[in-house]
Amino acid sequence: MTEGAGASLPRASSATTIFRGPFLSPASRPSSVWTPPAPPFSISGSRNGSSTALPLPVQKKTIPSTRLREKLTPQDKPWLARKKSALERASKWITFGGVFLGFAISALIAFRGYNDVRMLTSSQLCLVFDDEFNEGSLDTSTWTMDVELGGYGNGEFEMTTNSANNVYISNGELYIMPTLTSDSISGGYGAVMDGATYTLDGCTASGGITTSSNSTTTSNSTTSSGPSSNPCTAVSSASAGTVINPVMSGRINTQGKKSIKYGKVEVRAKLPQGDWLWPAIWMLPVGNSSTNGSVAQGAGFYGAWPVSGEIDIMEARGNSPSYPAQGSNYVRSTLNYGPFASGTTPIATTTGNTMANLMNSIYGWISTKRSSYADSFHIYAMEWTGSWMRFYTDNRLQAMVDISSISSKNSDSYFWNVANFPSVAMNLTSGKYIVVEDPWSTAYGATAAAPFDQGMFSSFYLVIDLAAGGTSGWFPDNVGNKPWLDGSATAMRDFASAQSTWSATWPSNADDRAFRIDYVKMWQLC
Repeated sequence: MTEGAGASLPRASSATTIFRGPFLSPASRPSSVWTPPAPPFSISGSRNGSSTALPLPVQKKTIPSTRLREKLTPQDKPWLARKKSALERASKWITFGGVFLGFAISALIAFRGYNDVRMLTSSQLCLVFDDEFNEGSLDTSTWTMDVELGGYGNGEFEMTTNSANNVYISNGELYIMPTLTSDSISGGYGAVMDGATYTLDGCTASGGITTSSNSTTTSNSTTSSGPSSNPCTAVSSASAGTVINPVMSGRINTQGKKSIKYGKVEVRAKLPQGDWLWPAIWMLPVGNSSTNGSVAQGAGFYGAWPVSGEIDIMEARGNSPSYPAQGSNYVRSTLNYGPFASGTTPIATTTGNTMANLMNSIYGWISTKRSSYADSFHIYAMEWTGSWMRFYTDNRLQAMVDISSISSKNSDSYFWNVANFPSVAMNLTSGKYIVVEDPWSTAYGATAAAPFDQGMFSSFYLVIDLAAGGTSGWFPDNVGNKPWLDGSATAMRDFASAQSTWSATWPSNADDRAFRIDYVKMWQLC
């Protein structure tokens, strides 16, 4: 094929290539290679002799009003020359004065509010004890273990032991650990439910039978005196509806060793998780036994419980936050007291309600919405004087109960007046009406704070425990799939029968299941 005889590729010089800026409007596209638009000005003296820069903003001139032909003169503003009246001059100062007065009043209200918050300072307090649990064992100069299975007056379903499985110290913390009785006794769960007798080692309950070691024996008895008659021994019988307490736990107190009348108590603790667990930090008057489940309590200054009062610094439930009757995301404080000793006089009030005794409770609580008090450590504290009391969590702003002024205008005590007890009640034993009188009257030498003053020679000691279940109403009937009824004669057996359900909610990790105490501090008002 000869040159030019057929199709040929164009020579480089026979075609022109045009590069277009695709982001420019057609009218501004160059016919050759695109170059950026020139800046409005350049600055000389740079490294390369010249450089470009973004334009500086240009201040716009004020556009004159199109409705004014020329600038106004003073003559056009006669009000400027007019002398202000006294009222007009005063109005400015009144306005500024009102603003200043508002700030002053606000500051005064804030100051008085701050000043009215009662608090105990370090100079007012004398340390009674400070236990950081840094030793390998419980300090017996401060603490005593309660060992019994009588229910402690609340029909509780646990037995409290002196076993290292239930009360021990680890990593500078006190652990009160709930365990299953079926894991510890001979015969296991079957023995808990039927055919066995269990005697608790080292039982401390009055009237109980103590032994040198825990013992479980088989029994064919169909009846049992039960924990109500012997708080050291339990008998399981399917026909009698009795069981051996299905939970083992712990309880300690400072009775006879450390106590205060007025002062402060502070405990840093992490609450346990698990259905029907009941952790508590509370106080009883010296003379009232802490093991009162099956025998009469000792008398406090004003009489047996609840006449001499009870101070609950913190109580909670181990059930999850979804529990309808306040689960582990709530903590509560209570003052309990009444004019008659428990169990001595069955009482019917004028409204017809039958009670074991008349009792009033002043209580309050605080909650957390995003977690629970079982997730981490918190401080639970009480400050107590003859004229005010405060219970709080973590800081004074989170008060559960705050009684800011304890006073009485007559001979009746403050707590008698706020209780509104009936004037008469019926003794169900005799069928006769009796007059309900104030046992804490100042006419008898008490103060307005009675029974929480305990006279001149008495005081309150501390109790820390972890209970399980009970028939006192702390866990309301028919709420949260509760497996027993408080009024049932087989309440503990019904609880034990549901062991596979509630024990499944108890964490296997000891750090989450146990009631863990970081420290306990007690001060006496100096």
